[in-house]
Amino acid sequence: MTDPIHRSPRPVALVTGASRGLGFLIARELADRGHDLVICARSADGLADAAADLRRHGGAVETVAADVGVKEQAEGVVAAARERFGRLDVLVTNAGIIQVGPAEEFGARDYAEIMDAVFWGALHPTLAAMPLLRESRGRILAITSVGGKLPAPHLLPYTAAKHAQVGFAEGLRVEAAGQGVSVTVGVPGLMRTGSTRNALFAGDRERERQWFTAAASLPVLSMDAERAARRLVKAALRGQPEIILTPLAKVGVRAHALAPSTSLRVVSLVTRLLPGASGSGKPVPGHATGRQPGWFDRLTGRDRRAAERWHELDDQVPAS
Repeated sequence: MTDPIHRSPRPVALVTGASRGLGFLIARELADRGHDLVICARSADGLADAAADLRRHGGAVETVAADVGVKEQAEGVVAAARERFGRLDVLVTNAGIIQVGPAEEFGARDYAEIMDAVFWGALHPTLAAMPLLRESRGRILAITSVGGKLPAPHLLPYTAAKHAQVGFAEGLRVEAAGQGVSVTVGVPGLMRTGSTRNALFAGDRERERQWFTAAASLPVLSMDAERAARRLVKAALRGQPEIILTPLAKVGVRAHALAPSTSLRVVSLVTRLLPGASGSGKPVPGHATGRQPGWFDRLTGRDRRAAERWHELDDQVPAS
């Protein structure tokens, strides 16, 4: 690894999964708070669109196309931050995928894919970044999910991966505190990011997309993504141990901690209302599930507008 040309006078943040959705909004919030940025995602084209938007908020933006679920590529992203800026003050581990459908539709390969994206995609960049973060007494913001605190219906691979990510982030906070590095465990509930276009659906794909997108569009159940990004960044820069977003997520986490048997029964009842398995095969992204009825478009307008604003259309998951 070569020595950096210079050390940036501004704090530097590295955000994975930053080409669209919540990751993009977190990067924008950090730029607004005076940070130079290194943004990472698998799509170089998606990163280019996001970077052009972010540069309008001031500061330098370095893009690195990489799969941070692969150790060598994650190390390369951190090396790029060091070589460009000479420092790293904030790491946001946001990369991931989500698979929606009945448990019967998913096999071992699906679990391995989501563990690579969600768990290893958080662990590899974190381990690579720790020496730089110890130097700066920096911050880590681990974007997990309410699904990592309690089971969610028709999200079993996602729930398993997010539980692993929560365990790693919470344990790391305990270990890293003595080294001057703070870890904030971000636990969002549903947010209006437009990401349902790129979520992967299995089983009765059209109906699975309908219930999931409707839930992510309704103000009572979901949260404005810009507001979520502001709160997550604020918590991380303050060194807050944990932040749970949306009232429903807070209630669910507390109820599960106090009465796990009851909460599991409730979630089991909700699951019975959802579509059954159909043996549809490999999950496909939401934008490839087919045309939806007019009532669905009217109900989910907030989600569609969010997709347009937060680059979900600029960096779409391939249909095959």
